[in-house]
Amino acid sequence: MGTVLMVGTRKGLWIGTAGDDRTDWEFTGPHHDMEEVYSCLVDTRSSSPRLLAGASSSWLGPQVRWSDDLGATWSETPNGAVRFPEGSDASVERVWQLVPGAEDGVVYAGTEPGAVWRSADGGAHFELERALWEHPHRPEWGAGFGGQAFHTILPHPTDPASVTVAISTGGVYQTADGGASWAPRNQGIRAEFLPEGQQYPEFGQCVHKVTRHPARPERLFLQNHGGVYRSDDHAATWVSIADGLPADFGFPVVVHPHEPDTVFVFPLNAGFGRYPTDGRARVWRSRDAGESWEELGTGLPDYFYVGVMRDAMCTDDHDAAGLYVGARNGAVWGSTDDGDSWRPLVANLPDVMVVRAARV
Repeated sequence: MGTVLMVGTRKGLWIGTAGDDRTDWEFTGPHHDMEEVYSCLVDTRSSSPRLLAGASSSWLGPQVRWSDDLGATWSETPNGAVRFPEGSDASVERVWQLVPGAEDGVVYAGTEPGAVWRSADGGAHFELERALWEHPHRPEWGAGFGGQAFHTILPHPTDPASVTVAISTGGVYQTADGGASWAPRNQGIRAEFLPEGQQYPEFGQCVHKVTRHPARPERLFLQNHGGVYRSDDHAATWVSIADGLPADFGFPVVVHPHEPDTVFVFPLNAGFGRYPTDGRARVWRSRDAGESWEELGTGLPDYFYVGVMRDAMCTDDHDAAGLYVGARNGAVWGSTDDGDSWRPLVANLPDVMVVRAARV
């Protein structure tokens, strides 16, 4: 047994391996050299783990690739990419999200432009969630600085018909009937960029990331473009939990794999700065579902003027869970004590967009 850590960057993928103690790491890469890797997945549902990567080439377009031998060899989706049906007048630019479904073999992908796709064969073939693509709100969805993308896909852990997704900018949507219909779920989320009196629309919020713990699927945590929120009713309503944080802007939000009330964020200055308050890299942790927060910085740099993107913070699934943070300066840090202390794992990579880790 050991640990695998996937690090997707703007110029390829790196794969780290370590023992259960996660002390000594060895990295291989770049895999898919000079391709943008915005999404990764370590799928451990079978006896042999499958690694998936959403890579995008400036020349060949986007592609979902997978490896069943920890990156030694790779296969890819037929015909070159996740593709819109003929007549859709759209083409996939990037694959922003890859997540396992509640059923064996099911993998979901989120893309730019904003669409969600479902695979029933472990990521070899994908089909478009047409009802979401054809939703009447879609023509009014905007795009953040990074583009328009479904960056969050949360299949319900026990109900395959229920999936919660989020797009920037558009907000949170949810299906309860296996994708036949989708409804916005943004009540209580503030769109600070809209005029006063119009800041709580039905949809149009710039949601940055949503997460939840599988043991408590009705509770979700959300990092917004201005605002950190919690829902206790399966996204029907949201309440602010930003009090106590140095800033309410940020991208990632991560829940502890064994503690449903423990959540981590990485606050940034809003606007065009997009770096932490006072230029110090700090993770903030709440052990009471956002009622209070504490600053974690031991081992993280005090001179830090870059950001951490929405999928560049994650946990593994060890009994003593590991926590990982990748930054836009090409460095990745790890913690094995719930964020109390950190140490560098790898540095001098390209711009880190996504980290994913698991026990294998």
